[in-house]
Amino acid sequence: MLKGEHLIAGTWVGGPSTFSNMPVSGDPDVFAIGTIDLVDQACLAAEAAFSAYAATSRADRAAFLRSIADEIEARGAEITAMGAKETGLPEARLEGERGRTTGQLRLFADHIEGGAYLDRRHDAALPDRQPLPRPDLRMIQRPVGPVAVFGASNFPLAFSTAGGDTASALAAGCPVVVKGHSAHPGVSDLVAQAVDAARVAFGLHPGVFSQIQGGNRAVGQALVNDPRIKAVGFTGSLGGGRALFDLCAARPEPIPFFGELGSVNPMFLLPGALAARGAEIAAGWAGSLSMGAGQFCTNPGVAVVIAGAEAEAFAAAATKVLSAVGPQVMLTDGIAAAYRDGRDRIAVGTGVQGLLTSTCDLRNAKPYLYRTTGATWLADADLGEEVFGPLGLIVEVTDADEMQAVAQSLKGQLTCTLHLCEGDSGDTGAARALLPILERKAGRILANGFPTGVEVADAMVHGGPYPASTNFGATSVGTLSIRRWLKPVCFQNIPEDILPADLK
Repeated sequence: MLKGEHLIAGTWVGGPSTFSNMPVSGDPDVFAIGTIDLVDQACLAAEAAFSAYAATSRADRAAFLRSIADEIEARGAEITAMGAKETGLPEARLEGERGRTTGQLRLFADHIEGGAYLDRRHDAALPDRQPLPRPDLRMIQRPVGPVAVFGASNFPLAFSTAGGDTASALAAGCPVVVKGHSAHPGVSDLVAQAVDAARVAFGLHPGVFSQIQGGNRAVGQALVNDPRIKAVGFTGSLGGGRALFDLCAARPEPIPFFGELGSVNPMFLLPGALAARGAEIAAGWAGSLSMGAGQFCTNPGVAVVIAGAEAEAFAAAATKVLSAVGPQVMLTDGIAAAYRDGRDRIAVGTGVQGLLTSTCDLRNAKPYLYRTTGATWLADADLGEEVFGPLGLIVEVTDADEMQAVAQSLKGQLTCTLHLCEGDSGDTGAARALLPILERKAGRILANGFPTGVEVADAMVHGGPYPASTNFGATSVGTLSIRRWLKPVCFQNIPEDILPADLK
């Protein structure tokens, strides 16, 4: 059952005003609106909780994370029903995302129990070293302090209240204050109840987790500016993320802002692969492009091909598959409006040809497909800006050199994909030439696949150079993401009986 309130340090708190969600079906639900005062209360409690929570054992934190996963699963049917109501996402997608969310929590539990993330190093004292002795040096990763997490619109579970940012921060030993996303406040409410139930069961300080719903931009800005917050995790738009990033940098004490912002995730189709299986790649691309109404940050919005008969066949095959895709409900009216604006921006570009156009009404989206030349792409930077939705752009280049030029022109990406015939000397040589370029442009490079679907695993990188993310050295998915909430501390000649437990 919904609380309709904020969770502030273990207490459900209402407010002087309310807002309603915008469900795809059913009656709206009412939620309290966040305030700057609530931000202050949540951050005060988070700071009060930090010392005790940071000192908990890895085994206890692992048990806490597993308990959160259990509590989410216990509310699974209610969460799925609310998610379908608020977002229009199909039940199967929501259930899969819930499994990913609980899987992340349990993965981090296993990860911290292993202890490798602490990166412990010890240089023993050398008292007899000449000309100077060496002190005893012990290094370990320690939690940074309270963390602010902003829920994402397109993942009501896996990137929101108890998603990867929250799971990794709690695993690191950092209390979390979540700013819930107004696209799915009901799901956020139910998941916050699960987190709090686990916290109560383990007798943890109530400031370990708080969630503030709704509120205007000033509420989010107050959270970022609160001096007790020591790092921020964000998944969302480039404009919103950049504004918060700038706030973090402008604070009297600047703090790291880990934002995952935007990406067109280009694919490069090399000649051998295009000739051998162009239609197959086109069908796969169309499926990936339109999956979930294209509302994935890894949506492959651009396909780069060498002009010719094979490129024409590829375009025709992609057009045919996409034309059969029916309208899909987008997550919010705002996202649908932004999709239409992005379509208009691409459609009016000089040298852009429409291959598949249709009409989008309110929250319903249909695919669009456009084509341009490599020269036009290189001359028009707007074509490289993300359109969040099922819109594809085929870029036809004249030869391998121009394909490399297109790759060089890319801004930072989450992913880049190579389609090649393995063992084919032509494709292999072209791929070798592209790979050094692409590894500077993206956090993940794929071969013969599609980037939608981000495996939660030790080796995964979900990040990249700006504007894909604000920190190219970090990832928001996978166990390496815990390093965002840790800082190295060196203990010099510290007696062992007062060292942190993990260094003894």
